[in-house]
Amino acid sequence: MACLCHRSRRGVLALLAAGLALGGCSENAATGRSQFAVAPDEMLADMADQAWADLSRETPLAADPVAQARLERVGWRIVEASGRTDLDWEFAVFDRPEINAFVLPNGKVAVFRGLMEFAADDDELAAVLGHEVGHILARHPAERVSQQLAVELGVNVLQAILASGDYAEHAGEIAGALGMGAVYGVILPYSRSHELEADRLGVDLAQRAGMDPAGAVRFFERMAREGAGQAQPPEVLSTHPADEPRLAALREAVAALPKG
Repeated sequence: MACLCHRSRRGVLALLAAGLALGGCSENAATGRSQFAVAPDEMLADMADQAWADLSRETPLAADPVAQARLERVGWRIVEASGRTDLDWEFAVFDRPEINAFVLPNGKVAVFRGLMEFAADDDELAAVLGHEVGHILARHPAERVSQQLAVELGVNVLQAILASGDYAEHAGEIAGALGMGAVYGVILPYSRSHELEADRLGVDLAQRAGMDPAGAVRFFERMAREGAGQAQPPEVLSTHPADEPRLAALREAVAALPKG
């Protein structure tokens, strides 16, 4: 989703530099933390529209009106609980076997057939959809794209500095290596923290929508059992937190919700 054409990238990098100069961090009401999210909403919407069009063209919809109706019923309950009814939300079940779902910043939510079959009840489905809508409330797409653009801007500036000094011959290699360090040291850890943040927001949304927030724990416990024994990358190289820390954080988030 974060790919930009060369011409638009240069313009956005210039905008990003201006944002950095002005101090680009802002407070997010949903998360209660300051975040660096200066990527323009218009750019994100354009990227999301293109990504949704590509997915719709390349992946068939599931021929299952019952699953589609279930997705929309639960999805709209979560959206209404979130208060973000201003977006042009769309929910679609795509005919793929993976247990996966994702949201785009324009409000398009894709859920694969495999996940619809795996979610044992509407409470578990609400946990997944709450997680996805949580990404929107937390402005994670804007934050991730801003981080990636900041890394690119920093590497470009550094490469220009190196090219004019004693290390000119190796400027590209040095800048590339530092760019990879930023990916593993900044972007991927932020992604893991985003997933945990979306989990927390998701259980809150599920409860506000009148669903059982403990469905999130049941869903991810089964996901962990399904993945047991399968080769997985080390957490430091992954965009998602490991199963045990994630489940511990989910149980804590559910226990912290107001009762009654």
